[in-house]
Amino acid sequence: MKNLSLRQVVNKFFEEDDFSRNIFYNQSLPTRNVKCQLKLKDDLILSGLPFVESVFSELIGENFSIVDASDWEGRKISKSENEMIEFELPFNVALSGERLALNLLQRSSSVSTYTNKFVKIAEASGIKILDTRKTTPGLRFLEKYAVRVGGGYNHRMGQTDTWMIKDNHKSFFGSLKDALEFFNKMGSFYNSIVVEIHNTSELEEAISLGVKHVMLDNFSPEQVSEAISLKRDSMTFEVSGGINLENIKNYLISGVDGISIGKITYDAPSVDISLKFG
Repeated sequence: MKNLSLRQVVNKFFEEDDFSRNIFYNQSLPTRNVKCQLKLKDDLILSGLPFVESVFSELIGENFSIVDASDWEGRKISKSENEMIEFELPFNVALSGERLALNLLQRSSSVSTYTNKFVKIAEASGIKILDTRKTTPGLRFLEKYAVRVGGGYNHRMGQTDTWMIKDNHKSFFGSLKDALEFFNKMGSFYNSIVVEIHNTSELEEAISLGVKHVMLDNFSPEQVSEAISLKRDSMTFEVSGGINLENIKNYLISGVDGISIGKITYDAPSVDISLKFG
């Protein structure tokens, strides 16, 4: 069934909206079709239409599709164009799903739009923009999706996708070497290891231990350049920490492979989208 996984998640969101509490209300709503207009009222990268379709599919009990949705998804929209997407739904379905559909569409579009601002600045350098695990609880699947629609790349979906050695690991195990040994003994043949690095001496130690993937955390541009001079063939250098639209250009340094930015998911400004019935 189309978008089965999305519909399973959407059903849980309806529980939050207390949708089943008043059966009389649900059964009393008129069922005649109404024309619906999704009005795109901001400069934005539109994303999240599969979530809108899944919301209404759950209410209808069968697959609902927006005509030409694939042509709209990921499209750059200008506020001055007064663009809208039109479709028809039974009034009871449109009314019951309106807020949830808009919440998901606006959140996805907001993250895609903000991500794309960073991507456009970095694209000439060839440096990838990555998200982080700093996502809204319960919405990671949507926000990670939105990052990709906006032109960014996903870091880890969860803690076990890639082992990342952070400060707390080093502190608990006593050293970077001991933490590295712990993860090497996990027996995960395909899992790579990324080490969070905080200074040049720690980077030198990581290199001596054969680490291939490092994240330079809260390095200044000058420190990043110094670190790049130590980079070995086949190594991956990621930069993270305090990077925003105002200073990202300073970090577009040859030798950097990716820049991870938590702000693209936890601090994306909202875009304006409405749903009206005719």
